[in-house]
Amino acid sequence: MTGTRSISSSFLSRLATAVLCLGLASCGYNTIPTLEEQAKAKWGDVQNNYQRRADLIPNLVATVQGYAKQEKDVLTAVVEARAKATQTRIDVSQLTDPEKVKQFQDAQNQLSGALGRLIAISENYPDLKSNQNFLALQSQLEGTENRITVARRDYIEAVRAYNTELRTFPGMLWAMTAFRSNKPMAEFTASDTAQTPPTVKF
Repeated sequence: MTGTRSISSSFLSRLATAVLCLGLASCGYNTIPTLEEQAKAKWGDVQNNYQRRADLIPNLVATVQGYAKQEKDVLTAVVEARAKATQTRIDVSQLTDPEKVKQFQDAQNQLSGALGRLIAISENYPDLKSNQNFLALQSQLEGTENRITVARRDYIEAVRAYNTELRTFPGMLWAMTAFRSNKPMAEFTASDTAQTPPTVKF
């Protein structure tokens, strides 16, 4: 009899645990961490694309310098903006700090402006405009700017979904209990000009 009771209580205990797990899963317990991880992954995409752009710049500067050494101010501005942009990094633990996100945005926007000026000076140098290396780099840069725009948009959407979950039912119940340490993530609000890839006319 005691053995039967022991088996029965063990079975009921396991059944209660399974029901509790199913209940938690069905009532949105996993939604907050899932959305948080998705937003972090999208931020990784943003950073990867900005890094891709930074990696293109030394070759682009060297190519332009070969044809337009006298454009020293523009070349220096690009190099300095790139250095600042690559030094201004934030990891996923800092995505809840609006000031850190703004510093990152400002550094990237400054680099975008410097790159726009660098590309624009090619108009004054026909040999540079027709240089195959320059054309290839310009094409890669333009493609990277487009990827950055898409990555930013995806990150903004992921953050919106995560922040909304923290503030709406039933997510706010979990945010007030099991996920009290979770804070809304800062939105990446680039300026209109920063979201437009540099215009290049040939």
